Amino acid sequence: MLPNTPDALDAPATGSWIAPLFSTLLTLPLGFFALAFAMLSPMACDSCDGAEADRFDAAFKVAFPTFAVGLLVSLALLIAAWIPPRRAGLAVAAPPAVVVTLLVFMGLLGAR
Repeated sequence: MLPNTPDALDAPATGSWIAPLFSTLLTLPLGFFALAFAMLSPMACDSCDGAEADRFDAAFKVAFPTFAVGLLVSLALLIAAWIPPRRAGLAVAAPPAVVVTLLVFMGLLGAR
């Protein structure tokens, strides 16, 4: 098969599944531990009372939905990484999306 023939252009690239596989093996556990951290974070303010507890509750009501949307974005990146046209770029973007989501969550909790 010659390199510029239609058959060669339509053939799938060999090894194009490697980047999405590594991304999946990294993103899913990272997302799980980030979700566990976010769900356990209200325990940090168990001993809070009064105004401090109210500030934490208000911050958590904003931070957790933001975190959930960020995890859905990283999951969408991961799923899209398995679709053939642009596998490598999306596969590389999925794990940092989880890290950025967690940093935004922690920033929103600490900002209030």
